Amino acid sequence: MSPRRLAILAVIATLVTACSGAAGRSSDSGRVALTVYAASSLKGALGAARTAYEAAVPGVALTIATDASSTLRTQIEQGAPADLFLSADQSNPKKLVDAGLTDGPAVDFAGNRLVLIVPTANRAGISTPADLARPGVKIVAAGADVPITTYAAQVVASLAALPGYPAGFAAAYDANVVSKEDNVKAVVAKLELGEGDAAIVYVTDARASSRVRPVEIPATADVPVTYAAVVVKASTQGAAARAFMAWLAGPDGQAVLATFGFLPLP
Repeated sequence: MSPRRLAILAVIATLVTACSGAAGRSSDSGRVALTVYAASSLKGALGAARTAYEAAVPGVALTIATDASSTLRTQIEQGAPADLFLSADQSNPKKLVDAGLTDGPAVDFAGNRLVLIVPTANRAGISTPADLARPGVKIVAAGADVPITTYAAQVVASLAALPGYPAGFAAAYDANVVSKEDNVKAVVAKLELGEGDAAIVYVTDARASSRVRPVEIPATADVPVTYAAVVVKASTQGAAARAFMAWLAGPDGQAVLATFGFLPLP
């Protein structure tokens, strides 16, 4: 376990105690109301994490809002009342840190992998990522600023360099993109409705749907996915936000994330 991870675990008890102690001062109901903005790919996992955390720390009530990390980061820049931001990448939190809009540095808390998904019927007959370059294949993607788009572009570039992939693979992939959705959940939904033939998404999103099936990406073409969190500087619940962030990065939070397919960090 890294020294950084040990340091995070060492402060969990202190932060949770501070959070609980502050609860009585936060509202007439004696509960801290904590607003968490999170990447859409975290939606299911954070629902379970909220249940576990509120049971462990009765003085806190979590409100979770999910969307594309880039959209949420923009909302925070514009003054949205978030206390904690959980992003599907390191780039969006860094932009908030660089803008002086966070209370402290970003903390990495989870990893993920990418996978190609197709509708269960797979009418396009896609069996390998190389099929994404075939004429007529309808690929569903996300908007340019959404983290999954950046990760997918890196995967496509890596695939294009592999033996057996056609010349011009990346250009053919781009030409086959038929829609660009707001976030990764919307990408999966499009495939579930049969409105596309394939998409590159997170493994966790593929696991959460019974109406799509995975087509593995070669390990040599996969890219690391790192989720990072920051406490929003404008928050009036900084101690509570840091406590939940530490809990999520600690053993209890990691256990919840793992049940949804998220990976621990080194």
